[in-house]
Amino acid sequence: MKKLRFVIPLTALFILGIFVTGIFFWWRENTKPVSSVTSSQDFLILKGKSASQVGQMLYEKGLIRSPLAFKIYVQIMGSADEIQAGEFRIPPNLTVFEVIDLLSKGPLELWVTVPEGLRKEEIVEKFTSGLQMNTSRAIEFRKEFLDASGELEGYLFPDTYLFPRDATGEKVVQRMKTIFDQKFDTDMKNKIQNAGRNLNQVVTMASIIERETKTTEERPIVAGILWKRSETKGWLVQADATTQYAIGTKNCSNKVECAWWPILTREDLEVDSPFNTYKFHGLPPFPIANPGITSLKSAVYPEESDYWFYIHDPDGKIHYAKTIQEHNQNIAKYLGK
Repeated sequence: MKKLRFVIPLTALFILGIFVTGIFFWWRENTKPVSSVTSSQDFLILKGKSASQVGQMLYEKGLIRSPLAFKIYVQIMGSADEIQAGEFRIPPNLTVFEVIDLLSKGPLELWVTVPEGLRKEEIVEKFTSGLQMNTSRAIEFRKEFLDASGELEGYLFPDTYLFPRDATGEKVVQRMKTIFDQKFDTDMKNKIQNAGRNLNQVVTMASIIERETKTTEERPIVAGILWKRSETKGWLVQADATTQYAIGTKNCSNKVECAWWPILTREDLEVDSPFNTYKFHGLPPFPIANPGITSLKSAVYPEESDYWFYIHDPDGKIHYAKTIQEHNQNIAKYLGK
């Protein structure tokens, strides 16, 4: 009986030893390089991809032997948060450890998201931070971008872009303008021509709509209201966003961080600027921001209505009015003024 008791632990240890040895050889085999080839492959990590998904993608591209070994090592080292989205170049002669180290150092190319409705001065900061520039490079890039985008306010299409870390401001501007040209299609160009409007007028209107509206549904209605006001004698557009643009330009010149869209005062509504649509008839001379495709389409295909006025309540809901009396009632009811 004593002999049996002694044999059982030995058997368990033997089985455990085989198991541990198996794991060791599996780990050693599956963390080795896939091959000795030194030529790199382009490897793109999209935003939002998990470490498990990245491991599977690497495996399918023939860059690692095992997605499980990749996942285990990432978890052990706590490297999941260090893997960034972007473009990498990876050769298949790296171990799993070397691949993870390469991914943790950051990509050659980075994703930068530009939201709708920003001025060019705000857009450039998205790139200086998104492309992880140091102070001296940011200063250089800022000048390149603003010089290249001089007369392109409104034509820098908001989107998510993939750029190399060393992209120049000029290249970024060119790419954004190219995407705008692709999005503003032939049907839209024909429509504005038939309506007797030019591209600058439409993009300017779209930029106002982008800043003035909150939902997709209200944009074509607001577009119809603003076109009507801008083209009717005796009416003013009276869009806050245009005057905010004027005040922001006045207050923030040569500043990196600034309130580009300030809350307006009564004095601001009297500012002597062609962008002040509370004082001057018609549209501003050029766009005030860079609109997305929904606002562009709303400017091209406005919805006709009997409305001449609109306000947003504190919850962001829009309220339309056909007369000044109705408009004043809405102001009193929803804004308490």
